[in-house]
Amino acid sequence: MAVDTLLLELGAEELPPTALDALSDAFAAGIEKGLQEAEVPFQSVTAYATPRRLAVQVSGLADKQPDREVERRGPALAAAFKDGVPTKAAEGFARSCGVSVDELIHLETDKGTWLGFQEQQQGESVQALLPDMIRKTLQSLPVPKNMRWGASRVEFSRPVHWLVALYGKEEIAAEALGLQASRTTYGHRFHAPDAIQLEHADDYLAVLENAYVLADRQQRRERIREQVLAEAEVQEANAVIDEDLLVEVSGLVEWPVALTGSFDERFLDVPAECLISSMKANQKYFHLLDDHGKLKPLFITISNIESQDPDQVIAGNEKVIRPRLADAAFFYDTDRKKTLASRIPQLESVVFQQQLGTLADKARRSTAIATFIAERIQGDVAHAQRAVALAKCDLVTEMVLEFPELQGIMGRYYAEQDGEPAEVAQALEEQYLPRFASDAIPASLTGQALALADRLDTLVGIFGIGQRPTGAKDPFALRRASIGVLNILVKGELNLDLRELLQVAVDQHQQLPKAEGLVEEVLTYMLDRFRAWGQDEGITAEMYLAVRARPVSKPLDFARRLRAVKAFAQREEATALAAANKRVSNILSKQAHDGSTQVDTSLLQESAEQTLAEAVIHCQQQVAPLFAAGEYQQALDTLATLREPVDTFFDQVMVMADDEAVRRNRLALLASLQALFLEVADISQLPQ
Repeated sequence: MAVDTLLLELGAEELPPTALDALSDAFAAGIEKGLQEAEVPFQSVTAYATPRRLAVQVSGLADKQPDREVERRGPALAAAFKDGVPTKAAEGFARSCGVSVDELIHLETDKGTWLGFQEQQQGESVQALLPDMIRKTLQSLPVPKNMRWGASRVEFSRPVHWLVALYGKEEIAAEALGLQASRTTYGHRFHAPDAIQLEHADDYLAVLENAYVLADRQQRRERIREQVLAEAEVQEANAVIDEDLLVEVSGLVEWPVALTGSFDERFLDVPAECLISSMKANQKYFHLLDDHGKLKPLFITISNIESQDPDQVIAGNEKVIRPRLADAAFFYDTDRKKTLASRIPQLESVVFQQQLGTLADKARRSTAIATFIAERIQGDVAHAQRAVALAKCDLVTEMVLEFPELQGIMGRYYAEQDGEPAEVAQALEEQYLPRFASDAIPASLTGQALALADRLDTLVGIFGIGQRPTGAKDPFALRRASIGVLNILVKGELNLDLRELLQVAVDQHQQLPKAEGLVEEVLTYMLDRFRAWGQDEGITAEMYLAVRARPVSKPLDFARRLRAVKAFAQREEATALAAANKRVSNILSKQAHDGSTQVDTSLLQESAEQTLAEAVIHCQQQVAPLFAAGEYQQALDTLATLREPVDTFFDQVMVMADDEAVRRNRLALLASLQALFLEVADISQLPQ
């Protein structure tokens, strides 16, 4: 069986840069899946993409499917012959197989003997298999929005112009999206516009690079990164390379060339974030900072041509960015003519959610929640209330309407200019923290109160109108809101009861369609997020379930228990004690034990049970202050000393004694042992 390289390439008009990775990966995944289903051996599949092409290269691809034995089962032997003569059923089966009855075999199964037929089936060639595979894969790509062009009925993200399908040196006779496959590709639109004939599928990358196209996405990104850093070094500045912007820019060019431009220093009077957002969102520029972290009046643009007159390209970009920055300056100056507080009435007309009212309604509810939280964490109540009142006012400013990503940031700037208390201004930006699981939490107590209140109001409100998130839909980002609340409470070491906070949030609504059981529903949903929250800390599902089995509603306490159980699980005693607790739990449940943990020492007959009872009492005295202080890890380390007396007890003592009083006393001893561990978690959930 021969092997060679497969190359597939679809050429098109410039594809959406933000969709390029998804389209490219789906193209490769579709071909890979097709080859696997066809059982054609191959070594590796590599995806390539530029704005004008999607490509897949499969190395070490066999030229055909392997031959295989095919077995067909016919009628049962009893129905195939009558008095030794083949029946019509046997003859019909033989005809369908193209052989005589004598050439059929007997197949022995657990349900009896059957007539059967075996034949060697020749594997199909890749030349025969690939056309349908290519067509189906291209038709199923996750195109964000299809379009048609000309008189064609074909639909794709952008008009398509060429299709390459090569197996080694051979063309594959395939057709897709109205294109006939060939060996013809094209290089850079301006530097190498003529048709290129590919001799072999292995030549792809080298031929395209010679035609001013870097088809490898990662190589193109690193080329851009290197060029941006080099340009910044020339300017004695520090380049800020946003990874999302880098991906987007690499999806806009085939032959990147970094150029540095400048803008008027007068624009630096505008907050740097505004200028940066304008440069990134509108022009896809990288910005530069000085050694003190201040924005420099410079930018780096990535051109798609190697110009003979780069100064002209730079001048063109400078001409384009000037009005963009002027717009940002205008928005900033316009917004400063009004205070944030004067915008509060505007929130009455901005709908948060149709059933939950306006942003003004949300602010009124959040004020009560933030007040409650600020009191509990010894924050400034007046600051918390003021922060809630101003929290969403920047949403109606010109700057944030143009650049939504600046919400909170502009609130802080405008609040500072209005002379609001520093902590209030800081909280307006901090309300959106953490944005993701590993992000920082609000540093100020006012920021923490505001961030918690806003999220809790959203959670109970959306759940309360019956719009609980599903696996596919979470339009209000309730998962992220839940994890944000957990992170603030845990990282901020705020020992607040989540059930209590949710009840306060629910109480602010006059009427919710799904109010019954709402607090417990949201609480369960939020605590279930600890499963994902703990993954970054190496918390396994079993550790999570061990803590979740306990009625814990304080996230900080929940996290401490998780960490304690994780540390305990590393101990050599953990497996044996987990198994013992599982055994205890089974015994107590089967015997319908009344839950008593009172042990009568006079009924302890065996030395092993006497030793265990003494050990349990000793541990109870040692761990009681540890439990009270939330020192769960130290408590479990102490309880780990129970392994030996527990093992000895189960080896030497018959729990289900004939004497009822002795039996009940031993069950109480086991219940007292179980109760000690349950002060932290149900460790019977751990692997045994």
